[in-house]
Amino acid sequence: MRDRFPPEVANKLEYYVYRLIDPRNGETFYVGKGRGDRIFQHARGALKPAPSEGEDVLDAKMKRINEIRATGLEVGHLVHRHGIKDQATAFQIEAAVMDAYPGLTNKVGGQQSNDFGVAHVEELITLYAAEEFEPKHRLLLISIGISLREREERSIYDAVRYGWVLNPKRAEGRIVLAHDRGLVLGVFKPTKWMEATKVNFPTLAIEASLPHRWGFEGKEADEIISKCYMRKRVPDRYRKKGAANPVRFIPS
Repeated sequence: MRDRFPPEVANKLEYYVYRLIDPRNGETFYVGKGRGDRIFQHARGALKPAPSEGEDVLDAKMKRINEIRATGLEVGHLVHRHGIKDQATAFQIEAAVMDAYPGLTNKVGGQQSNDFGVAHVEELITLYAAEEFEPKHRLLLISIGISLREREERSIYDAVRYGWVLNPKRAEGRIVLAHDRGLVLGVFKPTKWMEATKVNFPTLAIEASLPHRWGFEGKEADEIISKCYMRKRVPDRYRKKGAANPVRFIPS
């Protein structure tokens, strides 16, 4: 089985976006971008996860790769787009391809998927026509788009309250705004912040505890507070496009 590009070919490909495919059912289980022989290294499971992905991604990919190899087959790999001149463009194409293949073993969504990913036209009209809110309280903004879409049965409250990388002391006393692509869908007043464990959140259908992450118990904010933010748009000055961290403190 080929395990590298001829040098003269690799140089001409520039950046490319690729898919790893399970030959048993034709399913795409990973989307990536790279240069040189990265596609072959990934297909062999020879790459370590990126710092933003974590060990669980390596486990998910390697489990699938090992299952494929156990049947005597090899991981399929397909270059989806090549000749990409710069990394920023490669990120954009990678994100678009990831949106087209649900159920990937990628832990982190495509770059800027939260901001510019798949959306119904009515969602976009609602978002960009909405009035921006003006902060009148100490706020904690949490983007719940991915969390909400991964589990469609989740309420807004359950999607926003578990489990985030943040300083719980800094979060105390703040109003939590749950937003999707910048449109505020829920306004909550936490009463207690706790470590994101199955013991602390027994009512949530979670598969495992999340070490070093936090969640809260709370209630919907009163009507006076909610009116300040509900169905309004997060001001652009508080949204860094493509930011990996879904949590934002206002004031910082």
